[in-house]
Amino acid sequence: MLGAIFGKVMEESGMAQSIASAIIKSLGPKRAVLSTVLSAAILTYGGVSMFVVVFAVYPFAAALFKQADIPNKFVPASIVLGAFTFTMDSLPGSPQIQNIIPTKFFGTSVYSGPTLGITVAIIMFVTGMMWLTYRVNQAHANGEGYGAHTINEPSPRDEALPSWHLSILPLLTVLVVNYIGNNVFPWDPDSLAPIVAMKLPLTATALKNVISIWSLIIAVACGIVVSIALGFNRISKGGISRAISLGAVGSLLAVMNVASEVGYGNVIAALPGFNTIAHSVMNMNWGDGPLASMAVTINIICGITGSASGGVSIALDLFSKFWLDWAQTVNMSPEILGRFASIASGGFDTGPHNGAIITLLAVCGLTHKQSYPDIFAMTVLKILMVGVALGFVAIFGFA
Repeated sequence: MLGAIFGKVMEESGMAQSIASAIIKSLGPKRAVLSTVLSAAILTYGGVSMFVVVFAVYPFAAALFKQADIPNKFVPASIVLGAFTFTMDSLPGSPQIQNIIPTKFFGTSVYSGPTLGITVAIIMFVTGMMWLTYRVNQAHANGEGYGAHTINEPSPRDEALPSWHLSILPLLTVLVVNYIGNNVFPWDPDSLAPIVAMKLPLTATALKNVISIWSLIIAVACGIVVSIALGFNRISKGGISRAISLGAVGSLLAVMNVASEVGYGNVIAALPGFNTIAHSVMNMNWGDGPLASMAVTINIICGITGSASGGVSIALDLFSKFWLDWAQTVNMSPEILGRFASIASGGFDTGPHNGAIITLLAVCGLTHKQSYPDIFAMTVLKILMVGVALGFVAIFGFA
């Protein structure tokens, strides 16, 4: 909810658009794809909701693609590479929910597995850019230009936008406060002892399972306060209350989706046939560890639900204890499990029925037929990155 509100306040104040505009204009038309990817990546890693990123980046990206005469059908894939891939779940410290969910199951930090996460993120970014560059060059060779695009064709007016130097401060606030909460602040390890002793249902069993969640809540709340303070004069009358209301209401859909999916998973776990499923999952023993089992299970569930957060929540709710026990028997760090679960969540989730993909195409005024093939290529890239991560862990064993 706080993430959705933060994104709406950044959008209402024009600060999200300011950051996107500054990056895109500084790199120019010759680097239209790169500037679109970077602007989406910076906003996402700074804590802005991916849905807000789409609305903030698209007008400037489309204008730049038109100026460079690059087919507009590549705009969605460029935004997907920046917002839906390496900044969403691979880079350590990402405030996106896909990076947060595994922490409560494995008692890890959002900064877990830094070497693995950064390595996969770099490979993902480079290979994604190579694919998009190849596709753009191929289109130009075939004589394709921007196209006669008329649906949601933007007319960005950025002269009234705030300074990007000012606009970046709320994002930095989220990142800095989140880092302090996870790595610097001395949390009292006994603070949950009275609650744990009560043995209440649905409560954390140890402080380490909630530190990352608490840190992110505090960080995003601070980001909201800073963004309101800096953008107060630019937000229209009633804009703050509107942003808070729209953010809160908008988050309900995601909350209910994840809640219903996890509830469904728990019902499945109570059925007699579940032991057969669990046994099959635990027998996926490629590489003498639980990572292959995690990769297959999380990707399948995320693909079925069309949701990275919903799919990884179901998978970890059902199997995290199995995987953690399995990892302990082979001396595998829980940090690797946490990072790997995050990376695996962003594979098959971006199917044609994914809500974020449908919203992205609607905002860009494009159809699945026009743009989904390159979005699918980014999905295939994510699945290949799971294989890359498996290979790195098998060869180097690092976290």
